[in-house]
Amino acid sequence: MPANAVPFPGRTTPVTGWGRTAPTAARLIRPRTYEEAAAAVRACGARGGIARGLGRAYGDAAQNAGGAVLDMTGLDRVHAIDADGGTVLCDAGVSLHRLMEVLLPLGWFVPVTPGTRQVTVGGAIAADIHGKNHHVSGGFARHVLSLELLTADGEIRTVVPGTPLFDATAGGMGLTGVILTATVRLLPVETSWMSVDTERARDLDDLLARLTATDRYYRYSVAWIDLLARGSATGRAVLTRGEHASLETLEFAAARARGARFGRRGPLGRPLEFRTSRFPAAPAFVPEGLLGRSTVGLFNELWYRKAPRARTDQLQRISTFFHPLDGVPHWNRLYGRSGFVQYQFVVGHGHEEALRRIVTRISARRCPSFLAVLKRFGEGDPGWLSFPMPGWTLALDIPAGLPGLGAFLDRLDEEVAAADGRVYLAKDARLRPELLAAMYPRLPEFRALRRELDPDGVFVSDLARRLGL
Repeated sequence: MPANAVPFPGRTTPVTGWGRTAPTAARLIRPRTYEEAAAAVRACGARGGIARGLGRAYGDAAQNAGGAVLDMTGLDRVHAIDADGGTVLCDAGVSLHRLMEVLLPLGWFVPVTPGTRQVTVGGAIAADIHGKNHHVSGGFARHVLSLELLTADGEIRTVVPGTPLFDATAGGMGLTGVILTATVRLLPVETSWMSVDTERARDLDDLLARLTATDRYYRYSVAWIDLLARGSATGRAVLTRGEHASLETLEFAAARARGARFGRRGPLGRPLEFRTSRFPAAPAFVPEGLLGRSTVGLFNELWYRKAPRARTDQLQRISTFFHPLDGVPHWNRLYGRSGFVQYQFVVGHGHEEALRRIVTRISARRCPSFLAVLKRFGEGDPGWLSFPMPGWTLALDIPAGLPGLGAFLDRLDEEVAAADGRVYLAKDARLRPELLAAMYPRLPEFRALRRELDPDGVFVSDLARRLGL
């Protein structure tokens, strides 16, 4: 979302998701107060409106063709921090990056973070984001103690967990109203470092066995998977697990390295310092096909080979462990003008054979994906449209211009639905609506609450129209 989007009446401009596919024109409105947000909702017009944060939804969840899009990043205040009890009250437009800047020096961390910290709190709730710790901590909304929601009738409601409105809003893709504030429970940490274990898995079965056997010993766990590998190496992966490093861990590391490894300003000097890396931004124009099979195949081979067979207790900064791509501004440009599709699905425990078939199909199709990750989900979240369920989730990026991609992904959708799985709405750009009800069994309840709460369809998005949400 452009930083210079202005309040009323707003200006019409193309809006797209992070995948940069299928842009649609909408009137951008950037409220800076709750009163302006309420006025913006009243001014949405016949095509309605949808709230938008930092634009990291990959598909069309924060687009609204011919209508209004409310850029919520103007509401970005941190109102109160309970440094003893571990909670924060903030506006929905506050980013996870900003929370880390503020909270880490106080010894607190966000309870859940995805692969980017450039996500707003409102977006984190609306998509019920998950991270590398879902098997331990669940989704983001599980840690929300309350939120304020601006509904279609202009009322600001305090919404708490365990109520139908909360369960419809958590993972509801912004379609129940505009989230204004949230109170979030935090995670205590002693340092801003991670203690990381890395190992290689020779194939998919080896990877699943390692995750099943050891996930319970780690708070964070994720596997990069080579989806171009075939034959006996199909599904080979690099498995990374981590924990927040304690002060004792840093002291031991400093003693082992005799202080030379980190220098005088190392982790012991500032154990809670939040530092990030920043590299040159991706160029505005990138040749089509840069991330093709040859390029990605070479990258995957090198990445797998350079990974250690087994390494323990490596210290990494939080930004390195959780958000390596955030160091490259506009990295989504690397896919060229046609953009890319981010495809993520989950299948439950007991459906491992379906996962194997899908991975084998992707490998045989030679889909060039260098951002492919597999994780194990824990207990499902209460949101009616929340994505996670107990089982295995695979996310991959695919250049949108790949020939026959639409038909290929349609077949994968059918395989996922047949295995009682689902795709992630926050990343979706092309799911067929007839598969939605099979994937999300509580969809009828969500639709019924929306009709009751918003009979005139004030809140709507391209995603909602496409899927009939």
